[in-house]
Amino acid sequence: MAAGQLFPNNVISVEEVKAGIEKALKLSEKWGAAEAEIVWSIGESTAIQFKKDVIETAKRSTNAGYGIRAVVNGAVGFAGTNIMSNLEETMKTAIDSAKVMEADPSFKSFPEKCGGYKPVGGVFDEKIVEMSLGECIGCAADMISGVKEIKNMIPTSGGFSRSVSYFLIMNTNGLAGEKRETTVSGFADVTTESGDVSTAYDYAISKKKELDFTAIGKNAAELAKKSLKGISAGAGKMPVIFHPFSFSDILENTLASAVDADNVQKGRSGLAGRIGEEIANPDLSVIDDGTLEEGIASGPFDDEGVPTRKTPVIRRGVLSSYLYDSYTAGKDGVKSTGNGYRHSYAAAPSVDLSNFIIEYPQSDIIAETKKGIYIHTIIGAHTANEISGDFSVEGRNAFLIEHGGLTKPVKSVMISGNVFEMLKNIDGAGKDVRNVGGVVTPSVRISEMSVIGE
Repeated sequence: MAAGQLFPNNVISVEEVKAGIEKALKLSEKWGAAEAEIVWSIGESTAIQFKKDVIETAKRSTNAGYGIRAVVNGAVGFAGTNIMSNLEETMKTAIDSAKVMEADPSFKSFPEKCGGYKPVGGVFDEKIVEMSLGECIGCAADMISGVKEIKNMIPTSGGFSRSVSYFLIMNTNGLAGEKRETTVSGFADVTTESGDVSTAYDYAISKKKELDFTAIGKNAAELAKKSLKGISAGAGKMPVIFHPFSFSDILENTLASAVDADNVQKGRSGLAGRIGEEIANPDLSVIDDGTLEEGIASGPFDDEGVPTRKTPVIRRGVLSSYLYDSYTAGKDGVKSTGNGYRHSYAAAPSVDLSNFIIEYPQSDIIAETKKGIYIHTIIGAHTANEISGDFSVEGRNAFLIEHGGLTKPVKSVMISGNVFEMLKNIDGAGKDVRNVGGVVTPSVRISEMSVIGE
């Protein structure tokens, strides 16, 4: 698995990079480091943006660099560089940084060498590697065409993205790992061409070149059209069904933070000290699975070299585990769950989700709902209280549910609640499972929530 296979025009030799890393790791001990770790990543990305029906920008770029952590007397120093010839100098910088820092008693060690990594299927597609800039522009144009298939609807903005990446990690404990992945995604925002104003969007992401980009544009336009001439939902408590877009948005801004071991250890989680407690409907399970085939965040190991795994966070309603990277696992005296991820080579790892999977018995929940409201997307989930779990969001592209069907569109509506109460009050899930950037969920029905219509 050589980066040259991913990037035909790349002149960087992976074997030379590995040799340079091995040399720098040996020198780190000579220069006073008790442990050292080096990651090297190279990625190629393509981004196409459009406004209205015009392709506005089309860019292809490559980014590569080293990230180094070094331990001296219990203190961890970090340094990064995108200058390939500066590896040894960057190692010295990381070591010098550690020498002037105070020891961290919570740091234990970098991960040890493991017996080997199990491959994860469906995370790399040669067809994505081979996509030309013109083909990528064509995917964006397909979304515009999809919008225009629906009368009186026009695109306001949108974009296509493609990425191909290779990641290498080695440390002085003998750990070494390589992984590669591909991703494509597209989104489209639409509005009405004239008359009543209605907006909507659609989004999709995949590790394979399998997305129907025309459908993304068309789906957004159809939703905007259905949302025209909305009525007031009134006010009161009623069943609410959240589309995967809106439910995943709430979870990412509440539950995900609550099970992050770093937040738990720092007293920033409403789930601190509650392992083994029933916190949700007994039919609900939530699993973080870095081994999921074709998962957006899947891979053989996390960005610290720890093998990925399937971690039951909530098992049949009971809180079973927090999510750990190596540092937070060391503080609690447990094993890392393989959730140490970096935003780039120039950032130190921290706890993050892999594929956050919502499991609940599925049925036709709309048909089973006599009266309620359906929420496609929301605004304001980022303002949720990460500790208490309280949130208040604005629902968009909402519809009344009457006698088992979606009827009238609803104007802007406010939904307020508490994520921990929501988990207890889930009483249904649809069959429309979507992968929304790493959260894998169907539509979910909450038995009762506070609703305030416009």
